[in-house]
Amino acid sequence: MRNSIEFKVYGRYALFSDPITRPGGEKFSYQTPTYQALKGICEGIYWKPTFIWYVDKIRVMKKIQTESKGVRPIKMNGGNDLAYYTYLKDVEYQVTAHFEWNEQRPDLLNDRNEHKHHNIAKRCVEQGGRRDIFLGTRECQGYVEPCIFGEDSSPYNDYGVIDFGVMFHSFDYPDETGKKELGVRLCKQSMNNGIIEFVDPMYRTVREYGDKYDFKRFVEGDNFKTVEQAERDGDFD
Repeated sequence: MRNSIEFKVYGRYALFSDPITRPGGEKFSYQTPTYQALKGICEGIYWKPTFIWYVDKIRVMKKIQTESKGVRPIKMNGGNDLAYYTYLKDVEYQVTAHFEWNEQRPDLLNDRNEHKHHNIAKRCVEQGGRRDIFLGTRECQGYVEPCIFGEDSSPYNDYGVIDFGVMFHSFDYPDETGKKELGVRLCKQSMNNGIIEFVDPMYRTVREYGDKYDFKRFVEGDNFKTVEQAERDGDFD
């Protein structure tokens, strides 16, 4: 696919959960990554507000297993609490994703250099990403390496279909949809022989809308550089 990257991401632990359950109490990971978590990994590899990452599909490369840990999270009113978090253990995924221009950003037309952005994204995959990679949450460090999607063996190669039911999918951010409100998408997710294919987030998902939000403003020369300016300044060295 045009403007696509392929990589594997792995780590000792992962915690992919519904954001509604994140503020406090017990946390329990989904069995597979959410679309939003994978999109966040792509943005950790390389991101500009000029474009949007779309995750096409992932491949589960290690057996799905969990481990519970007792933790003492900080309470909002001070002190500590006792809770159990259930993480995914020893995870690895192959991911293929591509980027498309953010049509809600006509102010960034000068930065739409498809060839340069794609080459930089591929170099960033080889370098393990421009920012730290997390597997669902801050304490779960992830690591990125280039790969060829479909190579190597998966324990789910001939497993058939596994239905995970309705899961949190992703957020509708105002600067990607043009609506001044934060939306939440849900989807019915399933895995076929270890592969999960994601449809375009704009279709076949259930939406709920929450609080009102506005666009983040980017001003060239202030808090934004075009890809040419960034290369000239050595930001990708």
